[in-house]
Amino acid sequence: MGSLPPFLDLPSPDAKFQQIDQTTLLNLFKSQQNHLNYFFQNLNLSQALTFTQTLLNCNGTIFFSGVGKSGFVANKISQTLISLGIRAGFLSPVDALHGDIGALSASDILVLFSKSGNTEELLRLVPCAKAKGAYLVSVTSVEGNALTAVCHMNVHLPLERELCPFDLAPVTSTAIQMVFGDTVAIALMGARNLSKEEYAANHPAGRIGKSLIFKVKDVMKKQNELPICKEGDLIMDQLVELTSKGCGCLLVIDEDSHLIGTFTDGDLRRTLKASGEGIFKLTVGEMCNRNPRTIGPDAMAVEAMKKMESPPSPVQFLPVIKDDNILIGIVTLHGLVSAGL
Repeated sequence: MGSLPPFLDLPSPDAKFQQIDQTTLLNLFKSQQNHLNYFFQNLNLSQALTFTQTLLNCNGTIFFSGVGKSGFVANKISQTLISLGIRAGFLSPVDALHGDIGALSASDILVLFSKSGNTEELLRLVPCAKAKGAYLVSVTSVEGNALTAVCHMNVHLPLERELCPFDLAPVTSTAIQMVFGDTVAIALMGARNLSKEEYAANHPAGRIGKSLIFKVKDVMKKQNELPICKEGDLIMDQLVELTSKGCGCLLVIDEDSHLIGTFTDGDLRRTLKASGEGIFKLTVGEMCNRNPRTIGPDAMAVEAMKKMESPPSPVQFLPVIKDDNILIGIVTLHGLVSAGL
């Protein structure tokens, strides 16, 4: 169990706050779990399915709206759908009445998140959205609310009570809104048969995207960056080449660029220890590894990383070869890490 920072672990004689003990915190987590279980046990799955199918069949854009904490949830869910390649967006109810409603069309769906269903800003938005021809769905937790009466569809999110001791602070209600919205998003993802490659294409800058998009040829060193030598070259004549290219190895090739083997800085240390002054007469070809791990240029970069880390012992690089064992590049662990993998 972690310790508190020193400045938090010094009780003040004038402090008006009570100390938080482990039992109190545990009980709060258990209470929140019970409140969430109430939601799961009482959610109308038929209603939820109709809502999900309605979103799936949308020919336009799925807009989400809300005020305060519900607005944050609505915005987050819209971003989740966008990341899945679904046309979605967040429509601020205030900004909508000052021009942003121009984005709304008759082919769109507008989902209104509100715990009470009586949020004034959303109620003002409804007739304007209807005038644009949009299909309106309210997502609320209080029965018999005003939004339910004016929207085309309502989804009821069962709420036992807020975790707040006054049953006021929206902490449980926003939690179930988020759970509901994100679960529907994943249902849409499955129904649309989104592939890993399509998902990655929407996250090109993140590790997820890079691991599914980047190929070895995208991250390998090539041409003048390669530490190459011939098997008849003396080891001591190739020390600059071994150390200057930042790969930690030499790539031994023949006259036609076929890969013969590799000679690493580790091989250099072992050879020097075993041969002493005899190293001055040894060629790279005599001491190189003639059966190195290699990889093709069209393999995924993440596959290269896995191959480097595989038994019997990890390696720091992989020569990249094409047909007929022709050397065309080298991929290094440092290069993969630098690329964000």
